[in-house]
Amino acid sequence: MRGALGGPRVLLRRLREVMAEPVSAQDRLDKIVVLIAANMVAEVCSVYVLRVDGTLELYATEGLNRTAVHLTVMRIDEGLVGTVAREAEPISLSNAQAHPAYSYRPETGEEIYHSFLGVPILRAGNTLGVLVVQNRAHRTYTEEEIEALQTTAMVLAEIIASGELTAMALPGAEPAARRPLHLSGLALSDGIGLGHVVLHEPRIEVTKVIADDLPAELKRLDAAIDTLRASIDTMLEDEGVARVGEHREILEAYRMFAHDRGWIARMREAVLTGLTAEGSVERVQSDTRARMLRMTDPYLRERMHDLDDLANRLLRQLTGRAGGPEHEPLPENAIIVARNMSPAALLDYDRTRIRGLVLEEGAATSHLTIVARALGIAAVGHIENIVGQVDAGDSIIVDGVSGEVHVRPPGDVELAYVDKVRFRAKRLEQYAALRDVPNVTRDGVEIELHLNAGLLVDLPHIDETGAAGIGLFRTELQFMIASAFPRTNEQLKLYRSVLDAAADRPVVFRTLDIGGDKVLPYMRAIEEENPALGWRAIRLGLDRPGLLRSQIRALLRAATGRELRLIFPMVSAVEEFDRARHIVERELTHLRRHGHGLPDRVLIGVMLEVPALLFQLDQLFSRVDFASVGSNDLVQFLYAADRGNPRVADRFDPLAPPSLRALKLIADKASAFGKQVTLCGELASRPLEALALMAIGYRKLSLSPASYGPVKAMLLQLDLGALSALVAPLLESADEPLTLRPLLKAFAEKNGLPL
Repeated sequence: MRGALGGPRVLLRRLREVMAEPVSAQDRLDKIVVLIAANMVAEVCSVYVLRVDGTLELYATEGLNRTAVHLTVMRIDEGLVGTVAREAEPISLSNAQAHPAYSYRPETGEEIYHSFLGVPILRAGNTLGVLVVQNRAHRTYTEEEIEALQTTAMVLAEIIASGELTAMALPGAEPAARRPLHLSGLALSDGIGLGHVVLHEPRIEVTKVIADDLPAELKRLDAAIDTLRASIDTMLEDEGVARVGEHREILEAYRMFAHDRGWIARMREAVLTGLTAEGSVERVQSDTRARMLRMTDPYLRERMHDLDDLANRLLRQLTGRAGGPEHEPLPENAIIVARNMSPAALLDYDRTRIRGLVLEEGAATSHLTIVARALGIAAVGHIENIVGQVDAGDSIIVDGVSGEVHVRPPGDVELAYVDKVRFRAKRLEQYAALRDVPNVTRDGVEIELHLNAGLLVDLPHIDETGAAGIGLFRTELQFMIASAFPRTNEQLKLYRSVLDAAADRPVVFRTLDIGGDKVLPYMRAIEEENPALGWRAIRLGLDRPGLLRSQIRALLRAATGRELRLIFPMVSAVEEFDRARHIVERELTHLRRHGHGLPDRVLIGVMLEVPALLFQLDQLFSRVDFASVGSNDLVQFLYAADRGNPRVADRFDPLAPPSLRALKLIADKASAFGKQVTLCGELASRPLEALALMAIGYRKLSLSPASYGPVKAMLLQLDLGALSALVAPLLESADEPLTLRPLLKAFAEKNGLPL
């Protein structure tokens, strides 16, 4: 390396000058390869760009035959250049032609060059191309030269990612950096959203990567690291955090990474090659991300997110940027893209402008998903590395029906989705026309359809759909989106608004179902190995009766002069229901004693979601006024399959005979005792599953607002007697099918049922 460490710094300064020149993208690349070759005393410098078809095209060269530019193309599994792109790691060889991956291209004239150094051109861990230098001599490139070339590749990454090169490419051979992406994930919330990307935790855009004063940049980097370490230590010393299990472990991981000597040394070395402090953080993080994206170990992949978060914190320190995008004006059609987020974070945005939500994580039954459905936002989850594959402002389509996401979609795909949106709008008009049609099947069976709700934004849907009432109001959502525990008067105001919106229609309020995965931000979390099976819902309420009493008191006062329906969640023994009912009776006595108005009628029920209750149904139905089935938890507990874990959530089908028998047992027993039972889990919101529920005896379903129209349209065409006659024998047969799903689909198709 000429001039020791002076070479890279001189090169970066000259590159900055070239970047500022008003020339075409091709001219800029041509000048850059000449500068790199001269600076590194290399006889060849070439830039290969990854194309949308997965091949690598020679875009610029100094030293090889110029006629080979845009002519030489190789597959990503071909040659040394392909290996660098595929592995996202540098390759340095003193005799490249002896390497088994070497691929000779006669049009380039490279047969006279022996030494080879290739580095990936990376951005956010994604490979955009390869930068190569070559020499005739059998020489070994130093670590400093490799580091310098990697630093230079950062500048090229910005040129490729900017889209400058796209105009000079043939259709189908555009640079992959701006290529359209068609990604498949898990459909979370029905709907279709067309718009532009808004990153929930946007990457800090580093605008200055080339340093003017290296000692000053090292001081800035060291100071930012010290500040970062101090902030993490402060959080860990906080008394509230000190007892928190999972949150503390995350912060401990942050502290470990923040003190990692290797990580800090790599950033300092990057500064010494001529980068600014923030440029060095971005460089090291992009290299690390590229390696970790190619790992298969899920634990190591998870650590990538920790490092991303830590690097982002450091960049915020260096750039002085704070605050999130929820405080910035949103584009007219915003699609929020995030690794994951809380319901409160989603509600911080201007909801009138959000058209979709895309997550790297996310579960179909999470509270974030429930809020997205309530807001009518199309949502898709389990899109791996989506945050690293998009830029703010990219055009994007979210299909919450199929679980597909189209990033930077071609014109024909966009037009197809515009037509699809129009078709859905017509279907919604058709559903709206059914609003006042009685919910009666073709053979005269009445089915009550209610709505699930949990926020004030849900309430207008009651009148819009003509629903029979609210079959489940999740009271915990108000607590989850609040910054502090809602006072009794705040709760009273919400519950009264819900009853007012429902008018004379029934509303079933579920008492607080918190704990487990539903942690309130202002309550001290309890470390549990199996939180879904731990201290949550009614268990927490009975152990902290003051919490349950304040909520019940607010509900009773809100229902003055009206009917109040209450259900208790996660009850696993009749004795728990008796204790909870006793708290209601005590609160009624308290209100009478102090002269408060009372509800005209109080009906008390239970959520059937713990399998143990299946063996206590006689005792239970002799006590309760009504019951609701929480199929989300009941099915996951029946199969011991965590519904939030993508590896097992879809392993067992809720339409398999075991789960349908359990659900039928509940419906039959409720009928025998003359008690109403409503199924209010996610099963009721899917037309095919709703079909099965009606077949086994459910006459009251509570579903999401978006699902009301499709389920109603289906039941109006249904001959329930014929369906029940088909299903009943299968649940009693010894030779049962694995699942009734194919049979139900065939029945629907044969009878013209819209699904």
